Amino acid sequence: MRNSVHSSVEELKERLEEKRSAISARLADFAAVRPEEYFYELAYCLLTPQSSALHASEAVEALKESDFLNSEVDASSVLRRSSSYIRFHNTKAKHLAKAREQYNEILAVLANGSTSEGLREWLVENVKGLGWKEASHFLRNIGHRDLSILDRHILRNLKKYGAIRAVPKTVTMKRYLSIERKFRLFAAAAGTTTDELDLLFWSMETGFILK
Repeated sequence: MRNSVHSSVEELKERLEEKRSAISARLADFAAVRPEEYFYELAYCLLTPQSSALHASEAVEALKESDFLNSEVDASSVLRRSSSYIRFHNTKAKHLAKAREQYNEILAVLANGSTSEGLREWLVENVKGLGWKEASHFLRNIGHRDLSILDRHILRNLKKYGAIRAVPKTVTMKRYLSIERKFRLFAAAAGTTTDELDLLFWSMETGFILK
């Protein structure tokens, strides 16, 4: 088993070296996101659960075109008109509307100097529609580092490479944080971070270094 894990780590190191410049560039893109763009990054993460990343991106563009943040436009009508299919669009529209209402508060919290872990916990507790995965995704997309986005693709790869024994059927807060700790240890053994491995795993799944 130890030899198997060692070979897995060595394989990932090789793959990471092949993609390192592209991964570093993508992480730099996240760090360069300006505060005035945060709302639509948040909207993207509210839309992605059980919908494709591409469809969520296209729906966000439709929200931008309607100036959703600065208007009273109904998000559900925008999502219905969008050519991209968003599952549970009525529920997600309510989450978007609520996020718009509390956005000044969200911005203030993001600027208050809290740790990434502290910000994530606040977002999960206060922004409807954000779970641990979505809050981690949002913070990563605005430049915060070393928070794990434990979607099914990442969990499947963590099992494949021996970081976890099985993909859990449900992910509670306690389980999420436990797997995140294991992910960090595994990434450290590979000489990298969870941020870089996340993007590497996604590129291995899709061929692209995705948002």
